[in-house]
Amino acid sequence: MRKIAVIPARYASTRLPGKPLRKIADIPMIIRVYKQVFQSGLFDEVIIATDDERIMNVAKEYSAKAMMTSSKHQSGSDRIAEVCKDKSADIIVNIQGDEPFISKKPLADLIASFKDEEVQVASLMHKENEDAENENVVKVVCDQNNFALYFSRAKIPFSRIDTEVDYYKHIGVYAFRKPALEKFVNLPQTRLEQIEKLEQLRLLENGIKIKMIETDYDGFGIDTEEDLAKAEQILKR
Repeated sequence: MRKIAVIPARYASTRLPGKPLRKIADIPMIIRVYKQVFQSGLFDEVIIATDDERIMNVAKEYSAKAMMTSSKHQSGSDRIAEVCKDKSADIIVNIQGDEPFISKKPLADLIASFKDEEVQVASLMHKENEDAENENVVKVVCDQNNFALYFSRAKIPFSRIDTEVDYYKHIGVYAFRKPALEKFVNLPQTRLEQIEKLEQLRLLENGIKIKMIETDYDGFGIDTEEDLAKAEQILKR
């Protein structure tokens, strides 16, 4: 089974300009992500996908494999599909370029889910009760076989009974069989996707199941200066 990891990286970011090249302990963020994924040893190929020459130049400086893509893509998934269009691959994993602490185990567990031939798309979730009210934390609810039923920025499920409820945070790392990725990026945006601003809802609205893998990794996306400072402190510890 040939596996490719792609890390989409665009320079523009409203909250943290030049985010992929911002340094954490003197190393650009995108390079930290690349190294974490490459050193996992899980993939036949690891590629940074970008539309910006500045990111390409930094990738070359650190001997990281990178490819230029169109600047017209609306999402990281579109960028990844372009990179993998002519590549031989069974499983393609989309790893966000602002997850510098991604580690081997959740990626290995994600890949292992494809031993089940029913699985076409898989992603990660982490039990998160403390931050369930935060609309920036995407929640997921699943069926009894851990296939996603719905993703939302709202607190789901809404409990109307006096009992403890576990909430699950969606970790935005996706794995696709190549035909599923190709199908996904050729589907038009859907109504729920537009309402929630969550592209994974396009899969569910078109009947494409997403297998959710529970993980201890709680994700650490960097979107603000505060997040960047926190990442520095984590590395120092």
